Amino acid sequence: MLVRRIARPMIAALFVVQGLEALRHPGKLAERSSPLLDKVVPMLGLPDDKEMLVRANAVTQIVGGALVASGRLPRLGAALLAGSLVPTTLAGHAFWDEKDPVTKKAQRIHFLKNVSMLGGLLITASDTAGKPGLAWRAQNAGRVTQREAKHALHSTAREARIARQGAQIKVQDALS
Repeated sequence: MLVRRIARPMIAALFVVQGLEALRHPGKLAERSSPLLDKVVPMLGLPDDKEMLVRANAVTQIVGGALVASGRLPRLGAALLAGSLVPTTLAGHAFWDEKDPVTKKAQRIHFLKNVSMLGGLLITASDTAGKPGLAWRAQNAGRVTQREAKHALHSTAREARIARQGAQIKVQDALS
């Protein structure tokens, strides 16, 4: 569909550009994300190299963005981007920690923009492009298997009835 071909690169563009920037210059982002990373890194057992974590997030954004933009595995790409957007948003736009009202307002706007992008990514991650999704395929396979098992049961019962009738006729012929 034409809309998907146009919309996917539009969704991905910011992630690819920002990912490349973060990959090249992780220092400021690592410093800015320190308060969040200081809490999360020990809980998740991640390495304590903040610049490496920023670069890993950047690579995730680049790869996810490329997958979405190219239309190759766009659902996986959107899921990767959604996963990378959560820590990016929490670390980069913590408006609740800001004291200056102007900065707080600007950070809240950026936070809400990221939440909006997250919504679009979740829609993209669940978009099957008109094809049946995995849940439908699993349910359908279950229905087909159940129908075939029922048919096999009826067929087996019918064959057993016919065999029993044939055996009864042979017994009657033998007795006569």
